[in-house]
Amino acid sequence: MGLGKLCGLFGKSRQAYYQQVWQQDKKQVNQMTIVQEVVKLREQLPGVGTGKPHHLLSDCLAEQHIKLGRDKLYDLLREHHLLRSKRRKWAKTTNSQHPFYKYVNLVKVFTATRPNRVWVSDITYIRTGRDFSYLSLITDAYSHKIVGWALDTTLQTKGPLAALQMAVKTLPKGKGSLIHHSDRGIQYCCQEYIQLLCSRDIRINMTNQGGPGENAVAERINRTIKEEFNCRAFISVDLAKAAITKSILAYNQLRPPASCDYLTPNQAHLKEGTLRKRWRKYKRKNPVN
Repeated sequence: MGLGKLCGLFGKSRQAYYQQVWQQDKKQVNQMTIVQEVVKLREQLPGVGTGKPHHLLSDCLAEQHIKLGRDKLYDLLREHHLLRSKRRKWAKTTNSQHPFYKYVNLVKVFTATRPNRVWVSDITYIRTGRDFSYLSLITDAYSHKIVGWALDTTLQTKGPLAALQMAVKTLPKGKGSLIHHSDRGIQYCCQEYIQLLCSRDIRINMTNQGGPGENAVAERINRTIKEEFNCRAFISVDLAKAAITKSILAYNQLRPPASCDYLTPNQAHLKEGTLRKRWRKYKRKNPVN
């Protein structure tokens, strides 16, 4: 039986059949294009989830006349086993049981409207060989740019102090009022660290109870560097330092936070005024595996 007669049995024309086949082929080609672009993006931003690729690839897909919503992208990534799983933090990095003076939290809600108004600091663990190393990060609360970082093999003051020394070198002349926010860990309360802050006229602010909600930006940056850039474990400290430095530079240059109007940290660091929050909540059909 010919194709024309077979189509007629179903009330369809030969043209309609070929049109449907063409549409299916086009859909498959588009899907493979999207998957390839996501894989290419993750070569620079490993571990990035669904929201960032949807935003970063929008112009590229528009040029190819491909329309794709975030939910459809989520389904496509799930189909190709490209969803990112989340891991729990389990190493303690804060020791607030010490005799040093603990400053109070005067800035419970950050409302920075320009860079270098509020810095947030935190420490997170990184597996290096059979041991842990500790990554100290200082992030601008307005632009989410990481302005100082250091990796050290101990939880002593050396790492956080090196990160702070790097950060203060980025300050422009006439910086205005700057607040340094951290938890009450001994590293941030010790004499050396406090002296450096005071020598640069940087005001000191600390969490009350040490809960993650009081230092949310810093906690989120920790998670981003470790999960989205795959900086959880390395076979040596030297490899960890090289990879983390590369990841932080890529983060500052390439990754646009939704909380900063989808500007990259480097771009946002050149702005002033309130940045639009672009957060959206999506209901997922199935949890991430």
